[in-house]
Amino acid sequence: MTATGAPTAHRPPTPVVLAGARGHGQWHLRNLARLTALGLVRLAGVCDAVPLTAAEYDGELPPQSPDLGHLLDVTGAPVAVVCTPIPTHADLALTAARRGVHLLLEKPPTPSYAEFDRLTEGLAAAGTACQIGFQSLGSHAVPAIRRLLAEGAIGRVTGVGGAGAWARDEDYFRRAPWAGRRRMNGVDVVDGALTNPLAHAVATALALGGAPHAADVVRVETELLRANDIESDDTSCVRVTTAGGPAVTVAATLCAERPEEPYVVVHGERGRITFWYKQDRVLLQRAGHGPEETEYGRTDLLENLLAHLADGTPLLVPPAATGAFMKVVEAIRRAPDPAALPPGTWHRIPSRNGRVVPGVERLVASAADTLSLFSELGAPWAAPAATFPEAVGNR
Repeated sequence: MTATGAPTAHRPPTPVVLAGARGHGQWHLRNLARLTALGLVRLAGVCDAVPLTAAEYDGELPPQSPDLGHLLDVTGAPVAVVCTPIPTHADLALTAARRGVHLLLEKPPTPSYAEFDRLTEGLAAAGTACQIGFQSLGSHAVPAIRRLLAEGAIGRVTGVGGAGAWARDEDYFRRAPWAGRRRMNGVDVVDGALTNPLAHAVATALALGGAPHAADVVRVETELLRANDIESDDTSCVRVTTAGGPAVTVAATLCAERPEEPYVVVHGERGRITFWYKQDRVLLQRAGHGPEETEYGRTDLLENLLAHLADGTPLLVPPAATGAFMKVVEAIRRAPDPAALPPGTWHRIPSRNGRVVPGVERLVASAADTLSLFSELGAPWAAPAATFPEAVGNR
């Protein structure tokens, strides 16, 4: 049985090519090894600019090539996982799609909405399936929370908040040439706190707020800041006005003194539901009841893609379900460059080789709790919000 509960018998392993085997690609290598042990897949090839060595791979090395199209041609693999630098996502995904290859594409799917349009149009023309790698949306907690909301467990929903307080050392921003960049060589990158490392908080908050699609977004307000010597934001917040639904506010930092598990909180007139999405853990707090905490399982997104191809199981995260997230990416892309935090508002921790902003964890939590932006919470270093109705208008 798979994590989805579907039997695996009578189906030969599906050949899969992995594009991007380092960094987060190592997670995909481990997941492919797990699925290989279950008899679901066979790693048919690895595409990377620098080939994997025997020391980096546990087992006999599969065929390798820096050319994804060539590798797909020689292996005949019907499925590819693309986990490469953000600016390469659309081109590589369409290289695969034009060959009839189905995809698991890492988030963010593209660095701009124009590229997202190009991607979705190309996928539709090719008739191939594509799953976007927001693993949090594979959590069984997501439909469970939706059921609670439909049942009126916390009354009318008044807003959705998201909070992520992480710590990343300075080497994190040097892990690749595109890391910490908004653009490189004239090409959009948009590698910020809310668009990459804590993108799950944004996508999950929008999904639980009933606003996953591009047409659900009316306006996006952004406040982008940085303590590190980078182009992109490492401390930021956004507020999304949705069409007929609650406001969604998400705040994040990579400069926390005390890192915490990221979460999404749904506020209601009679209570709240908090979802720690990396742990699949949900806390229901409502009037007239004691707190109720539940841990859920999770469906792996590659397994879900394989089930979709085998028997039509609906995809959990098709590109259309990330349209609202891409409107947020576009607003961040078009916002003024992040403001540098003034001297004295951050300091380095040598033992961690990182920069921290004292008290930022409390500020991030307050933003999610009150659905307020940093500037509205009185942060003296907060930049005025940039608002982009024109960046998110329906196309």
